[in-house]
Amino acid sequence: MLTLFQHAFCPHSRFVRLLLDEYGAEARCVEEKVWERREAFLTLNPAGATPVLVDEGRPPVPGAATIAEYIDETMGDSLGDRRLLPRESERRIEVRRLASWFNDKFFDEVSGPLVMERCYKRYIPAEQGGGSPDTDAIRAARTNIRYHLAYIGWLVRERDWLAGNQLSFADMAAAAHLSAVDYLGDVPWNEDEAAKTWYARVKSRPSFRAILAEKMPGIPASKTYADLDF
Repeated sequence: MLTLFQHAFCPHSRFVRLLLDEYGAEARCVEEKVWERREAFLTLNPAGATPVLVDEGRPPVPGAATIAEYIDETMGDSLGDRRLLPRESERRIEVRRLASWFNDKFFDEVSGPLVMERCYKRYIPAEQGGGSPDTDAIRAARTNIRYHLAYIGWLVRERDWLAGNQLSFADMAAAAHLSAVDYLGDVPWNEDEAAKTWYARVKSRPSFRAILAEKMPGIPASKTYADLDF
């Protein structure tokens, strides 16, 4: 039995949830409010960050990248040629590079600040960094997303998918982070048609249905969020 400690609007959690669905694995999702610093959760992951995957009888698996590798190692053979981390080492390099680009760089520059400032801060006590959104951080993130979107557009004009001719971890990572930002209405889709078309393909997949159905109290989803023909 798999248990995923996650938060619905944590982009890294969304990445893992997409992978689990793509690999045909069912997991019990437990919402974790990391700012509460629960002792039981810190025992699973001393870093205090989501996501953490618990596979009964095995050590907890913390962090999106580590979980992704674990999912592929334990379930990848069942997908055959459709696995999201290629068998060939040369192809794996590009998939891992781009997955890291979105899970690390895009998160630091775009999705992390926007989710923190516009979503999480309202629930975090002031003494832990909560309170009013930092408008400078929001403005910087909205500026940064433009070159990331242009990069996605450039990649998919050269390839079928971000890392090559096959759907991979890279697409799932990028789409997971974009989905959180798109919920907030902060993706300028009109700036790159190729990137928009690519995202429409990814979010039309069955694995995206649960994510597109989620809502955050007090923050309505953007008009483009659940629209497959946006």
